[in-house]
Amino acid sequence: MLLWLKDHLLPCAYKSLFGIDCPLCGSQRSLIELLNGNIGTSLSFYPPLVPVLSLILLSVIKILSREKVSPRFLRLYSLGVLMIVINNYILKLILNH
Repeated sequence: MLLWLKDHLLPCAYKSLFGIDCPLCGSQRSLIELLNGNIGTSLSFYPPLVPVLSLILLSVIKILSREKVSPRFLRLYSLGVLMIVINNYILKLILNH
């Protein structure tokens, strides 16, 4: 299955239109590497992957069981993950140009 995923990555419309990476570029390859157990390679492709995945998991837990995750914590964590993604994007733009 992972080989199939590697061969069928979704193209980035943002990169196709503007010629530069989007804030999520590299996340698909990073996820595949993480699922293969290659943590170092995964982090090199897209460092914010683990915080983004944990945010998704916390959001699902919040939806399914309202008392497990406080709304305030989820908001603060979301802002933190957003800052990580933005910082990663800015660094990538600076280092690649």
